[in-house]
Amino acid sequence: MKQLRQFVIIALATAALSSCATVFGGPVTTYQKTKPAAGQPQRDIRVGALVADILLFWPGAVIDFATGAIYKPQAAAAAAK
Repeated sequence: MKQLRQFVIIALATAALSSCATVFGGPVTTYQKTKPAAGQPQRDIRVGALVADILLFWPGAVIDFATGAIYKPQAAAAAAK
């Protein structure tokens, strides 16, 4: 019973300390990681992930921005150009 309790506590702590876009957003592309140069359009933010980060565990937003997972992946039409 004690091991189950420890497992549940660890699982809850891991879920609370994780960030939504990093966990549920899929693989992070180089487009998401690379900061746009001067004159290039800014990357779009995943609004749902940002709201979830703020409401559930706001330090998760810091992790998402640091990894680039908070940004939307490049659209297929933009990648073909």
